[in-house]
Formats: sequence, structure tokens, C-alpha cells
Amino acid sequence: MSVLNGKKILLGVSGGIAAYKTATLVRLFIKAGAHVQVIMTPASKDFVTPLTLSTLSKNPVHSSFFNQDSEDAVWNNHVELGLWADLMLVAPATANTLSKMATGNCDNLLIATYLSAKCPVYFAPAMDLDMYKHPSTLSSFAALKQFGNTMIPAESGELASGLSGEGRMAEPENIVTFLEADLESKLPLKGKKILVTAGPTYEAIDPVRFIGNHSSGKMGFDIANEAASLGAEVFLIAGPTHLKAKNSLIKVVDVVSAQEMYDACHLHFNEVDVAIAAAAVADYRPKFVANQKIKKNTDEFSIELEKTKDILSSMGAIKKKQFLIGFALETENEIENAKLKIQKKNLDLIVLNSLQDKGAGFKKETNKVTFIDKNFEIEPMELKSKESVAADILNKVILHFSKS
Repeated sequence: MSVLNGKKILLGVSGGIAAYKTATLVRLFIKAGAHVQVIMTPASKDFVTPLTLSTLSKNPVHSSFFNQDSEDAVWNNHVELGLWADLMLVAPATANTLSKMATGNCDNLLIATYLSAKCPVYFAPAMDLDMYKHPSTLSSFAALKQFGNTMIPAESGELASGLSGEGRMAEPENIVTFLEADLESKLPLKGKKILVTAGPTYEAIDPVRFIGNHSSGKMGFDIANEAASLGAEVFLIAGPTHLKAKNSLIKVVDVVSAQEMYDACHLHFNEVDVAIAAAAVADYRPKFVANQKIKKNTDEFSIELEKTKDILSSMGAIKKKQFLIGFALETENEIENAKLKIQKKNLDLIVLNSLQDKGAGFKKETNKVTFIDKNFEIEPMELKSKESVAADILNKVILHFSKS
């Protein structure tokens, strides 16, 4: 999955012949899963139509401060557009537009939005060779870089003038590749390996029946997806669940029983930087598993159980550099029991769930947790979606590495 997936991209199109390439560029952004809005300078509409870019982006195209075709003259809020975007790309960026960006000459909607943008800004120059090399253009490049903007270098080749050399706008595919590489390099968990457990475990009674629990695995999968979106390589050890990972950086290892999850965790634990145990692992399993289906021959039936291996404790006992996070689901004395688990299992952080909280627990879209670290600092959180809780957990991981 592309790092652009889900990103809100604001594309600014200025008036150069390379504007015709923006149709392909918008299409590539949409294919990557991005949300795209387009702002055009008046001159750019001579090279590509707003209808084309509107159709491809699935959004209205903006080109003036108010909609002149509307009886109500609706205002196009440049501040709102700037705040909406996760990133802004000006492509093609002509010498004229670059000069305006560098000097703040705010005479159109594109420049006004650029000056209002709070997000990273990229620009892809497009002009003839001599213009590209001119001191005034080089001055614009330098000023924009000093502002923190990122330049996507022009490519060499045949130019509209008939000359050949540097100045043509980077090809759309190369612009997408540049953006993906630049964004990935800045992800806070780039280069980190994270192990996540998710879902229930099933402990066989016979070939038909098993002991299990109500865990859906959603919390663990949301953590894995969030970690991957932040650049981490993820090993997701998943018990039986219908959920699917959403990112190619996630390597899913499917298991069924607690023993299989234990073995999979220990296979990868030594190579990871972080382990997050979100699975609801069975504490006990049948001591003897029947080879054939057990018949209903008696009114009463009992099963002798034995303890399963404690996966979290076993990782805590051998951890070296790993940041180890566990979950606790309690029904009474929640805080004290969680603190005991931190000490007993050598954890760095515990995520406490309480079945007393409405909207939390198994098979819910939301969760209400309390963070307790190894120094027993307690941080209760509000009821949130499990995706938001996953983001909070990974923020703790990012904070840990920022301090180390």
C-alpha cells in the first residue's frame, strides 16, 4: 500500500505546457488511494480543462476566489483549503508562479492558498532551459527551499521551445515516486520492527469443539495497521479472525492455539524493537485432546485443564532492548492488578481495559483505556475508536524512541 493512501493532496496547477501532465498525475494519486483537490491559475486553463481534472479528482476544481458561475457567488476559502491538505504540490511550477511564491505576490487563489498552507509543500519546476538557469529563477528556488519547501528537480529532455536540456517537469510517475520516498523517509517508525499479537486463541477439546473467547482481533489489527502507516515493519501474530491486514509492511503469521502463538512470538522477538501483546490468549487448555468427536453419553461432562505458557511473561524474561507493551482486561481492582502485572511480567507499559466501562471490551468499535508505565504513572484516556487508541499507543512508542 502506498504511503499516499488516505493522504489529502492539494495540487496547484500553473500556466505552462506541462499542465497537460497533471491529468495523469491526478489519476496516479487517486490510484494510490489519495484524496485530491485541484487549484488552477487562470492561465493554466488554456492548457488543461477544469472539467478534466474535476472528473479525475472527483472534486470540484478551484480557480478563483469565488465561483463566478454561481448566482450566489460562493467564496472559495483559501484558508480552509490550506488547512485541509496533508501536503501541497505545485506542478507545473512556472517561473512566474515560483517568483510569486518566493515574494508573496498574492494575486490568485493558488498563491493565497500556498501562503495559508500549514502542510509540507512540494514544487515541480517546468520551464525552458535558459529560464531554469536564470539567476532570478535560482533565487526563487533558494528562497522556497529556505522556507522549508521541497523541490522536485526538473528533468532533462526535449523542451517546448525545441531545445533540449534541463527544465521539463518531472514525469508524473517520477513525481509520485519522489513523494512516496520523501514521505517514507520522514516516517517516525521508519527502520523499526514491531511485533503485534491479535485476536483470540482456540484450544481444542476434540476435532470439533474448542475453548475460545470473544476477541475479534480488531484492536491488534488496528495497532499493526497504524504501526505500518508510520513506517514500521510489522510481524502480526494473529489468532483466528476474519480481519485482514491493510499494508504490505505487515507480515501476518496465522496461528490457532496459545502454543502456536508462543512459538511464533519467540521466533521473531529477538529481532524486533517493540512487542505489543494485544491478543486475548487462553490461560488454560484441555490437558487431553480427544482424537474423535466426544459423544453425548452422560448427563455430566468435565474437562481437565492445564495452564498455557504465558507469552507476555516469557518475552519479559528475555527482553533486552525491546519496548514491551501488554494489555490487561480487568473487572475489579483494575489499577492495582495492572501494576502487579507490570512488575511480574517486566513490562514498559500496560494498556488497561475495564469491562466496567460502557463502549469498551470485546466486539466493540470503541475502547476506553488507561495507560500505566513502568514508573506507575497513570494516564486515563477518553472513550475513542479503536483506531484512535491504536494511534495513542504508537505515540507512546514514538515518544520512547525520541527519548532514547
